[in-house]
Amino acid sequence: QVANISTITNSIQQSLIASRRVFEVLDAPIDIDSPAEPVDLPRIRGELRFVNVGFGYRPEEPILSGIELVVPAGSRVAVVGITGSGKSTLLSLVPRFIDPVLGAVLLDGVDLRQLDLDHLRRNIGVVFQENFLFSNTIAANIAFGRPQATRAQVERAARIAHEFISELPKGYETVLGEAGIGLSGGQRQRLALARALLLEPPILLLDDPTAAVDPGTEAEILSAMRSATKGRTTLIAANRLSTVRDADLVVVIDSGRIVESGTHAELMQGAGYYARIAELQLSSRESQP
Repeated sequence: QVANISTITNSIQQSLIASRRVFEVLDAPIDIDSPAEPVDLPRIRGELRFVNVGFGYRPEEPILSGIELVVPAGSRVAVVGITGSGKSTLLSLVPRFIDPVLGAVLLDGVDLRQLDLDHLRRNIGVVFQENFLFSNTIAANIAFGRPQATRAQVERAARIAHEFISELPKGYETVLGEAGIGLSGGQRQRLALARALLLEPPILLLDDPTAAVDPGTEAEILSAMRSATKGRTTLIAANRLSTVRDADLVVVIDSGRIVESGTHAELMQGAGYYARIAELQLSSRESQP
């Protein structure tokens, strides 16, 4: 009995520590919110414009500086750079996870800070390097951001993953292990894409979706991405140049600044940063057994 009481006491103490951390997050002040009188933008076309954007958590350590970029509605723009160059920070400005310290990001000509935050984010799909899957059915995982979705809507969003889902013992009712244990990296990413597409967003953000997978799985994800990005304004942050070959525009960021831009073919003809990185990646692949 004494041992049981000791175990229970330890569990309670651990739970109190964990709950304290949770409430610290819940009670934290909200730095980003909707304006008192948001601009009504009922139909979002998806043109993004970065106007002299600068960002940094400390004034003396800017992460982004002087970003000038136009992303036409329905186009695919890739942002390339080494880890820490500012790619993910640039993408984070679009759903207003952060706001620029200098300049502005415009959506269809309207400053993002003038729009209703919930409305903005409902029109943006986001896929990260690692996307958490819950211990629940595949259908429930896809419908996570839109639990009221019908089965037909879930299956329409999951067309890019339907082939492997249909081969599972219970199809869409197959229960996944925690964090998607039992699925390959490519399968998890395709489910993450389906989750993002369920909202039918005009804007799609892909933050290095092939960074943590092998070349075979990368090809699987790239095929799903081509289907998912059709007709959507898409920003893709990537280290691997194979991920961005099909982009309408490639923007190269170094130390928070845009140093090159153009199509893959145009940048490969030059002798700049992009061509050097491509050569290094190509030689690295050739040296692998």
